[in-house]
Amino acid sequence: MFNRGLNEPLTPELIDALAERALHGRGISLTATSVAASGHPGGSLSSMEIYTLLYSLARLNPAAPRWEDRDRIVVSHGHTSPGVYAALALAGFFDAEGVEAHFRQAGSVFEGHVERSVPGVEWSTGNLGQGLSAGVGFALGARLTGASWRTYVAMSDGEQMKGQVGEARRLAAKEGLGSLTAIVDHNHIQISGHTEDVMPVDLAADWAADGWRVYECDGHDLAALHAAIVEADADGVPSVVLARTWIGQGVSFMRDVAEFHGRGLTADEYARAMGELGLDAGALARARERRSGVCATEALDHVTPPVALQSGTPRVYAVGDKADNRGAWGKALVDLAAANPDLPIGVLDCDLAVSVKTDGFAALRPDGFIQCGVGEHNAATVSGALSTVPGVLSFWSDFGAFGVDEAYNQQRLNDINGAALKLAVTHCGLDVGEDGKTHQCLDYIGAFREFFDWKVVVPADPNQTDRAVRWAAAARGNVAIAMGRSKLPIIAAEDGSPLFEREFVYGEIVRARAGCEVTLMTTGTVAGAAVAAADALRAEGISVAVDIVACPLSLDEEAMRLAASTGLIITAEDHNAKTGLGCSVAEWIAETGAAARLIRLGVTGFQSSGAASELLARVGLDATGIAGQVREAVGR
Repeated sequence: MFNRGLNEPLTPELIDALAERALHGRGISLTATSVAASGHPGGSLSSMEIYTLLYSLARLNPAAPRWEDRDRIVVSHGHTSPGVYAALALAGFFDAEGVEAHFRQAGSVFEGHVERSVPGVEWSTGNLGQGLSAGVGFALGARLTGASWRTYVAMSDGEQMKGQVGEARRLAAKEGLGSLTAIVDHNHIQISGHTEDVMPVDLAADWAADGWRVYECDGHDLAALHAAIVEADADGVPSVVLARTWIGQGVSFMRDVAEFHGRGLTADEYARAMGELGLDAGALARARERRSGVCATEALDHVTPPVALQSGTPRVYAVGDKADNRGAWGKALVDLAAANPDLPIGVLDCDLAVSVKTDGFAALRPDGFIQCGVGEHNAATVSGALSTVPGVLSFWSDFGAFGVDEAYNQQRLNDINGAALKLAVTHCGLDVGEDGKTHQCLDYIGAFREFFDWKVVVPADPNQTDRAVRWAAAARGNVAIAMGRSKLPIIAAEDGSPLFEREFVYGEIVRARAGCEVTLMTTGTVAGAAVAAADALRAEGISVAVDIVACPLSLDEEAMRLAASTGLIITAEDHNAKTGLGCSVAEWIAETGAAARLIRLGVTGFQSSGAASELLARVGLDATGIAGQVREAVGR
């Protein structure tokens, strides 16, 4: 009777069973928030029929929550987690007693906002406005893999004020994602009061204007809600159901009262509410007794496994030539697509394909090229969700100022969700050149330092870029590859061969030049200048080692000890001097007690427009400036 798909007809017996589930779901939600003395009971009650229908009827398998052919259900208003957990428990995903006793408790899987580690939860949310983008990512994943699952996104009406929702709506309509249905809990209440008073939004007009088909119904009438969802599913276009609901539905004193958006009930209020629902008020005391125990529901491993693929044959860029890293990234991407013709690959772009060099992929694989327009917040979440679809390789390429700085919070959520996005950001640092301050992304290392599982690669030349891209495609988890804009010299080894005509190993520090007086540690765009400076200083009798650090957030211990053996380390980077490679080296010295002095060269403020070479020279990051700093440091 349950979980056969939402298009199954509702019999009177099934309606009665669903109504009973919704009733008990309200009780579980109230018990959980009252035991925790915090949480969001009001919206949980207004969304209860939505959650009951979705989790009871959608194609899911409670015994195998990660079943690949399941329908995807995203709850965008993650604060209604009590209602979500209650509906999942009643659908058989886990025991309801754990929800009641351990909601919002340290160490419990049942956190205050829905988390992907909970069986049945598809995407961690809570930062409003991101859920629809995740749903777009899942729907794109179904299209790329030829799967038949449907994607449902439950949303609040308050979050419709956010711009990312509009970005997601427009992309879904442009891509014709008929497998995507949104259901809005239209209860007219948010923290500060009625939505119309906080910020008026004409929901039906907004969704229709962005190309969606709009349905409206009573969100507490199971038959009417089901009929609207079935009709939306069948129309072949992205559709939304505006479900008219009441916050606190089922409890008279909670109905349409904003206060109950975000607070649990007192003991007296709880007893009164359970009495009105006809449920056992003794559940509160029993749950409180169980809270001192251990939550039996275990977290699911929600880290996305890597995709199996052929990396292809690396390209070799000749010493003496100059080429841009972004061009090498684009060529490596094309090579990956050609080497894996049957692998679903999604490449997202935000109106910059020619600049970020994804146009070659677009020509080769137009069905996998997803043009998001100027919608970076949406693209970050869409690409992150897409990366969690089994067997799909997901890339997003943009300027650093947009892919890192503008989409910071979305990348944080990709970290929390254990996604496997491959982010290729170009035009990083002062190497963005004439575009000026607004486009100078100077924290592309520092920003990701604040996360926990992102890997960051800052390649030094096209050869290293090529190999880093091929490595990243097969790597576990989220990877950011940060590049500049300009053409760079191909870095040569001591013997004159291409230094990076070698396999890329994450965390490896590559010694480009041997030396004993000082160690130059460098990364990215200025690596070539650092090598040139060392070569010039060698001719003056100053022995300078050069270490190229492509992975500034993961320093190899043995290589660091070798670097410190000179007694003086100078870092040079086209990055904020406080938060990049120099910061990592400073941390290492402090934590290990290494006997080495440190000088950090980098960018100390936003600069003007100008040619990249001129800007780097002005801050002492060209070969002449770096050599001068070394001379001063060694007293020569």
